[in-house]
Amino acid sequence: MNPKQKLFCTEYLKDLNATEAAKRAGYTENRSKEMGYQLLHKPALSAYVQAEMAKREKRISLSADKVLNELARIAFLDPRKFYDKEGNLKKIQDLDDDTAAVLAGVEVDTKTSKDETLTTTKKIRYSDKVRALELLAKYYKLLTERIETTIKVQTTSFDFSKLPMDDLTQLRNLLAKIPQKETEKVNK
Repeated sequence: MNPKQKLFCTEYLKDLNATEAAKRAGYTENRSKEMGYQLLHKPALSAYVQAEMAKREKRISLSADKVLNELARIAFLDPRKFYDKEGNLKKIQDLDDDTAAVLAGVEVDTKTSKDETLTTTKKIRYSDKVRALELLAKYYKLLTERIETTIKVQTTSFDFSKLPMDDLTQLRNLLAKIPQKETEKVNK
């Protein structure tokens, strides 16, 4: 692997975009898409990239299980866990790990009124449960996308009795060559 190819690999590992990595590595703008594709398919470079990705996954302990677990935390969050028995928001340090993991934001607004009364409003925002459920359902193939199409078929009738016997024989032979499934579609 030459230095330019190694630079391509380093750049590719940043965002997994071969075209942009080729540009950043110094390949020409108009050939960067083609070069990115070619470079990724070189056995030595492909092996290097895979090895570096494996190192990264090990270093950050990334796994499909971790991703699925995080989605499950979001999908099955019980919002009541953000509150104590009196209905007040718990302090962040008092949240259990699963609840804290889905917390996307906290907003605290403190206002003092004319009579020096201090009012504090706390708002929390947590990750999108519906989106997490959708992703899990897709992973487990619980959702399938259906595409409906409408096909208009124009039929014409033809009087075969006027065809010569040789033509009818040829037609019969042609129809016999069509696989059974195809003829079922035609007949429906």
